[in-house]
Amino acid sequence: MDREVMEYDVVIVGGGPSGLSAAIRLKQLAAEKEHEISVCVIEKGAEIGAHILSGAVLEPRSLNELIPDWKEKGAPLNTPAKEDFFLYLTEKKSFRLPTPPQMHNEGNYIISLGNFCRWLATQAEELGVEIYPGFAAAEVIYDESGAVKGVATGDMGIGKDGEPTANFTRGVELHGKQTIFAEGCRGSLTKTLFEKFNLRDGVDPQTFGIGIKELWEIDPAKHSPGKIIHTTGWPMDANTYGGSFLYHLENNQVAVGFVIGLDYENPHLSPFDEFQRFKQHPDIRPYFEGGRRIAYGARAINEGGFQSIPKLTFPGGALIGCTAGFLNVPKIKGTHTAMKSGMTAAEAVFNALVSGAAAEKPVEVTAYPEQLKKTWLWDELYRVRNIRPSFHRGFWFGLLYSGLDTYIFKGRAPWTFHHQPDHLQIKKASEMPKINYPKPDNVVSFDRLSSVFLSGTNHEENQPAHLTLKNKDVPIQVNLALYDAPEQRYCPAGVYEIVRDSDGSNPQLQINAQNCVHCKTCDIKDPTQNINWVVPEGSGGPNYPNM
Repeated sequence: MDREVMEYDVVIVGGGPSGLSAAIRLKQLAAEKEHEISVCVIEKGAEIGAHILSGAVLEPRSLNELIPDWKEKGAPLNTPAKEDFFLYLTEKKSFRLPTPPQMHNEGNYIISLGNFCRWLATQAEELGVEIYPGFAAAEVIYDESGAVKGVATGDMGIGKDGEPTANFTRGVELHGKQTIFAEGCRGSLTKTLFEKFNLRDGVDPQTFGIGIKELWEIDPAKHSPGKIIHTTGWPMDANTYGGSFLYHLENNQVAVGFVIGLDYENPHLSPFDEFQRFKQHPDIRPYFEGGRRIAYGARAINEGGFQSIPKLTFPGGALIGCTAGFLNVPKIKGTHTAMKSGMTAAEAVFNALVSGAAAEKPVEVTAYPEQLKKTWLWDELYRVRNIRPSFHRGFWFGLLYSGLDTYIFKGRAPWTFHHQPDHLQIKKASEMPKINYPKPDNVVSFDRLSSVFLSGTNHEENQPAHLTLKNKDVPIQVNLALYDAPEQRYCPAGVYEIVRDSDGSNPQLQINAQNCVHCKTCDIKDPTQNINWVVPEGSGGPNYPNM
């Protein structure tokens, strides 16, 4: 069966902050210049915001540029940031440290990023953008010259055996004069573009963290809207990068989360269990006693920064937002930079369409990275480029260097630290100490499966697994034998499980794909890069209500 084809001037893959900002800016320019262009956004989540998860404290700089009257238009920025607390934790105590300048949040807002994206989608649709949630872009389409001419959504109704079922529906091709990829961190199609167009040549490997988050309703007596707490130190050791956030939103809600750098060495480490253990700290636990956990989720984040930004354009398209890696790690913010990259790409693409350069066939809009380098985004990321990689040498070195870089060098040191791939940092299980994690108390700490339930995760069960193995023998012969099957621990959703016969023999890797919250950690941290995350059927995955 041939696919149906839909034609647009611009196709945007991903309904997050960068993709929606690009769509809005394109339509704004079309109205200003009286030059109509057609724009569509496709989103794999069941609705806009369903797969969006972030802390989140929003710096409104890009929003002020994109939609200056956002307050009048009802943007859900309801909780202005107030006092910042930066704590160093030991197992039993906490010590307040000076808040680094990058982490000062005056003028910012504590938000639900999912709700913010839902509002952005409304603004886009009012301008004429067509938005299609529940459609997962599964394949890049190329023309005869090798240029990108669009994407195809995945077929629906394919059974586990790979054969069409009675519910089979062919995917749709969406062709664009330009295709903008805004897939978020570790985009599955973006990975293929990296390889086809050598977009990572000459830059550092991207590095990542895993962020795990819960949303709580807490005792009103303990709630302080606008309060922001970040911690470092315990439960991480000096060789493992990690820290927490605790943000007081409106309606007695608190967002709490923990981020661990995926360059950690110990295969016995479990990011999920470290997060649960963190909540037991004597200065943290009281916030949640008497409260109620109402949501859970997890997502990988980019930590490579300036050194890891790939080539951003190729014939027929461009990369924006977190799929390109614009997170400012010391600031713990990426929404404002993602939005700015989308807006800048939109301006360059619009000019190419209007001038006729991209009107007839896909071209490479090289003006986008050139213009981006002239914006505040480029300077902001350059100035903090050495802070995260300094922690590769240990916590205390990183802390000392970060202070020097911030206060003495002002981000202008005449050297640059570099990254190595996260999956190469893990050591053999026999070389590292085992970690005994306490059992959950179901008051403040919980297990994986009850957590996944709160994420609203669901997948059509009769479909091919979207967690694919390049070699089915590697999980047992390599991962289990050398690393004690770390996929059992780095996955925050209980997807990977080693099962054995009743006598303990014949270990096999069982993949519980139904549990997957689309965090992409397995695709990043697998020691042999044997796991390849591809999109499941559209609308599958988590359904975050307020994350």
